[in-house]
Amino acid sequence: MMTPHARTVRHTLIALAIAAAFPLQAQAQDSVPAPAADAPAAPAAQAGPGQLETVIVTAQRRAENIKDVPMSIATLKGDKLDTLTAGGADIRFLNSRSPSVSVESDYGRTFPRFYIRGLGNTDFDLNASQPVGLVMDDVVQENAMLKGFPVFDVDQVEVLRGPQGTLFGRNSPAGVIKFDSAKPVFKTEGYLSGGFGKYGMKNLEGAFNVPVSDTVALRFSGQTQRRDDRVHNPRPTGTRDFEGYEDSAARLQVLVKPTRDFTALFNVHARNLDGTATLFRANILKQGTNDLVDGFDYDNYPTDGINRQHLKTKGASMRLKWDLPGVTLHSITGYEKLDFYSRADVDGGYGAVYAPPMGPGFIPFVVETADVIPNHKQISQEFRAESSARGPLQWIGGLFYFKEDIQIDSISFDSLAPGNPQNSAYATQNQSSKSYAAFGSLNYTVSDALKLRAGLRYTSDKKDFSAKRVEATTAGPFNLHDTSHNVSWDLSGTYVLTPATNAYARIATGYRAPSMQGRLNGLADRPSFAGAEKALSVEAGIKQDLFDKRARLSLAVFQYRVKDKQLTAGSGAVNMNQLINADKATGRGVELDFQANLSDSLSMTLGGSYNHTEIQDKKLFVQSCGNAQNNPASGCTVTDPLGPFKGTAYIDGNPLPRAPEWQTNFTLKYSIPLANGEFYAYTDWAYRTSYNFFLYEAKEYKAKELLEGGLRVGYKWDKYELSAYGRNITNQIQSLGAIDFDNLTGIINEPRTYGVQFKATF
Repeated sequence: MMTPHARTVRHTLIALAIAAAFPLQAQAQDSVPAPAADAPAAPAAQAGPGQLETVIVTAQRRAENIKDVPMSIATLKGDKLDTLTAGGADIRFLNSRSPSVSVESDYGRTFPRFYIRGLGNTDFDLNASQPVGLVMDDVVQENAMLKGFPVFDVDQVEVLRGPQGTLFGRNSPAGVIKFDSAKPVFKTEGYLSGGFGKYGMKNLEGAFNVPVSDTVALRFSGQTQRRDDRVHNPRPTGTRDFEGYEDSAARLQVLVKPTRDFTALFNVHARNLDGTATLFRANILKQGTNDLVDGFDYDNYPTDGINRQHLKTKGASMRLKWDLPGVTLHSITGYEKLDFYSRADVDGGYGAVYAPPMGPGFIPFVVETADVIPNHKQISQEFRAESSARGPLQWIGGLFYFKEDIQIDSISFDSLAPGNPQNSAYATQNQSSKSYAAFGSLNYTVSDALKLRAGLRYTSDKKDFSAKRVEATTAGPFNLHDTSHNVSWDLSGTYVLTPATNAYARIATGYRAPSMQGRLNGLADRPSFAGAEKALSVEAGIKQDLFDKRARLSLAVFQYRVKDKQLTAGSGAVNMNQLINADKATGRGVELDFQANLSDSLSMTLGGSYNHTEIQDKKLFVQSCGNAQNNPASGCTVTDPLGPFKGTAYIDGNPLPRAPEWQTNFTLKYSIPLANGEFYAYTDWAYRTSYNFFLYEAKEYKAKELLEGGLRVGYKWDKYELSAYGRNITNQIQSLGAIDFDNLTGIINEPRTYGVQFKATF
């Protein structure tokens, strides 16, 4: 039997063998000086004719050439980012657009759930933690409602794959997605973009940058989007029209630089969304298969429930930087606050078996609920010092503090009663979280060819949780308290094989703090708890410039193990989650990023990943689909071994949920001079294989493989651009998720959209 160590060595040798198979004829790369850490991520060296621009990232909290960073990283910016966000796309545009990355939501344009290398969290509770960290302008966005902030006037998106516990801290054992807004500069510039499209889509976005004085610059950017309702209810009760929204966001940044050595950057931002929640469509899955039922009509949604959603967020940050002799000091202060309300018909239909008429299909009982965050506040503070003197040894050290307070209300309604009143099943949760951390990192240049890195972080987490039922049927409060401590570390090295090729290896750990939740739907319900999970990952790869820097390749192989993996299990025939810990979860895979300028007119990118994940716990079983208990004739078909109790299934050996094994993405851009401007055509495609919706496996609850594509054509002249776009141009409609406790309810993807845009820069 091969040991874990032997398997790791084998995978590393495979990586090096693959690396050797690629040509190494690229020219020597000029050294690239690192810009200031608060500077925009922009090319640090001028690219020659036909050459790719140098990509600068801040994955290690320093600005560095992406080629020199010993980890798997992908970036999105420029034309690709503009194309993917066209037509009012929310943050889910990242889904499958980067190797090993998935994004989905059961709440529509809010509450995105991120997955990297198969690691994520399917939990729909509003205090759910995720193993993928999201950082916006150097401030961590902990609550999922903060993670859906619209993407506009963004300089670059960085996807850091693998544990990031040392420099980014807790709740990042899978990786980090980092957004960097365009920063104020000392010149007058800006842009204004507007467009319209299918379903009455209207979009207006712009930015204005102006120097107020020699020491102060201001940048204001904003976006407003609107879409008409496109789904209609033919029934006389409930909400009549769905999937329209108004979504506006703005950001004001002020840069103050009174001296050469001191910089202050202030950021104020806000979002206001009014729309409808995700549509849970009753019995759209054909029993015994994962096909949609015959005659499925996207535009038709018969319901007796009320559907609406509202989200307000606001926040501010202050980033200070002092350049002192031999050392640079940073202070990052962040504040976030949100207010959220979402109400939906979870049973996805009308009536019930005990209250005919009912449909579509069999409705065992009605479920209409609202989730509310009436109170929320997040505060974070980081102090960081880093070396700035030249020499073989470079270091970073810092302290971090985080505090979050959140209240969550869960409300149910009686769809069958006149006026659809609130019923007595009303529960409230209060959670307070505090985290303290100290961290450090050392970089040592052993020789011109070899650089070593090591990092260490100590984290202390404290969480207090309380849940109770209120109104007519009270229960509780039920209190949970936990204090946990963790030490995360990483070791890595980069070796220059040739001036054009770097090889690297990395071993790193990550940590996700304990989780607590408690909806308390029934009087016998109690809060659930999952202890901290700890990840260990080994990774090796190459990064290579090809064909005189006209192409760039990054290849990585990896293997990881997560002990005490936090999982979210359903509760049978009840609309509730249960937190559990699996003994461990494992994963291994390969990631490829490639881009090339094929000619002066033609460029392309190609990405791909393979991720094999597995839950390993022979004793672990969960409740399977409750709809089979309600009505076997319309319930799901479980394929896992039956558990020790009726309606349960063993999940040992199953892949992690929402974790496709294969993902690929491809873009191609063609551009030619035309008249006094430039004509271009840009297409992008993303493919992923199937995945399980839940921890257990069932024929109905398995996503089909999916290929989605987009197209953008346009003309640029002077400072103007006119373009037309299409998203999901083949109009692939499939189920992406499901509700399993009531009936064969499905959640489907976005249909085909198209539109036109006009942009002016100044």
